[in-house]
This record gives sequence, C-alpha cells and structure tokens, in this order.
Amino acid sequence: MSEDPFDRRPKVTRFPKWLHRPLHRGGNLFKTQGIVDKYQLNTVCEEAKCPNRLECFSKQTATFLAMGSQCTRACGFCEIDTSKTPPPLEADEPERVACSVKELGLKHAVITMVARDDLPDGGAEQLAKIIRAIRSQCPGTTVEILTSDFSGNLEAVDTVMAEQPEVFNHNIETVRTLTPKVRHKATYERTLSILQRAKGYGGDGYIKSGLMVGLGESDEQVQETIIDLRDAGCDIITMGQYLQPSRKKLRVKSFVTPEKFKEYEEFGHTNGVKHMYCGPFVRSSYNAELFTPIKGAARV
Repeated sequence: MSEDPFDRRPKVTRFPKWLHRPLHRGGNLFKTQGIVDKYQLNTVCEEAKCPNRLECFSKQTATFLAMGSQCTRACGFCEIDTSKTPPPLEADEPERVACSVKELGLKHAVITMVARDDLPDGGAEQLAKIIRAIRSQCPGTTVEILTSDFSGNLEAVDTVMAEQPEVFNHNIETVRTLTPKVRHKATYERTLSILQRAKGYGGDGYIKSGLMVGLGESDEQVQETIIDLRDAGCDIITMGQYLQPSRKKLRVKSFVTPEKFKEYEEFGHTNGVKHMYCGPFVRSSYNAELFTPIKGAARV
C-alpha cells in the first residue's frame, strides 16, 4: 500500500552512501554559466536545484528553461517559482537559446519549459520557434523538447511535433495513485494521452517520459507505470531518486538502492521498453545525449 507523501512524520534522517558524490570543478563550469548569463537565459538546472548541475555545467551542457522562470503550477516536488500571471513571452528568446546552443557547441540540445496555463496554446508555438531557431543556427544539433501537458490541448502537441524534434519528452513524474498529491494540475491519464498523441504523429523521433521514486510508491505501482508508458509509445523511460529541494516540498519517504533501480531497468527491458535509464541521480535530461536518434537516420 502506498504512503501519503505529505505525511510530516520523519522518515529518513541522512543520505545513504550512494547519494554522496564528488564536487565537480573545472573551467567549463564557469564558462557554461557565463554563456547562460550572457544570453539572459534560465536553466532548469538552477531553477529546480538539480543535484547534477555542477557535473553538467562542468561538461559544458545545460537544460534550458523556456518561457521564463515562473510556472503557473505549484507541484509538490518542484522548486521552480510559481505565478498565476507570469511575464509575457520574450520575442527574442528563441534566437537567444539558439545562440547559446551554438556557443556551447551542443550536439544535443534539451529545452524544457515552465507550465504556461495563461497562454491559449500553453506555449507550444514558442517551443516551435525555439526548435526552428536551433535548426537554423545549429543544423547538426539534435533537439529534445520536454513539455508540459498543455492543459490537455492535443493540437498544441501537434504544433511541437510538426517541427520534428528528435526527442519529445513529457514526464509522468509519479505513479497513478500519488499523482493528485505530487502534481498540481496534471493527471496521470492526461500525460498518457499527450504521449500517445506525440507517438501517433509519426516520424523518426523518440518519445520519452520519466518518473521519480522515493515518494511512497510500491514496486507494483512502478511496474504498472512502466507498462503504461510503454503502451503509450515511450521509447525511453528515465527514473531517478526524488530529493526534497526545500522544507516546503514533499518529504522523501525512502531512498531507493542502486540495486532496485537496476531491477526496474531490467523490468522495462524485459517488457519491451527500448531504452531504460534508471539510477539515483538520473533526471529526465541527465545524459540525454546517450539516447538520441542519429540526425537524419532511421530509428532502430
């Protein structure tokens, strides 16, 4: 039986040894930060307090957060700022993102977004413009788009898919029973419908989704989610340990062992998922370039 993620009783008191990692250093860390700052861009690495930020920045890569740093939703796991009336979209944002991708020399660019429920299309056209700008300035770069659910607007999915991103990503985040408490507005079934719509658009790109564990879910619930994502058309599933970003957010209920992550990975492979990437520090965009179709080549 799953646990209530809002239960305030102490569950864990210290990080296990597998969640300790060395501090990454190097000039590229500051170079990456400098380029992001130069083009006045937001990254989910910083806004969501990702534990992999130093590692990724030191490898001269980052995940861009499009359409501002204020989200119209307030999910229980996410540290990004919330506003019902975020600032208007910036017309030059697509070009600034593309310039940053070019200057960083990215072979695979990952663009995510805040939820923009204040916009009729949820921000889909802005994502399309960003993809077009990257294609123009960096024709050899593959593009991965990590979207919101556009409030269930399937035509918005079509707007993004018309640009043929190499990877379309929309995260399910958690298992079915915990979704109402973990996510603010998104629903489990709506997420599956978004993924199904993207898959049905056709093309050679991959469909991707991810979830967190450690929120009180059972093995059976995780396995059910993997099967549901497979049936929705996912080629790639990522899974990582939920880490509480601040005291105001959901508590960690358990620290999942590397061995358990391996079991989930093997379960997915055994049940027909092409690519499973599971581990304590895995995040949706972490090492995303490892599972990307070769540009211009057919999928295998």
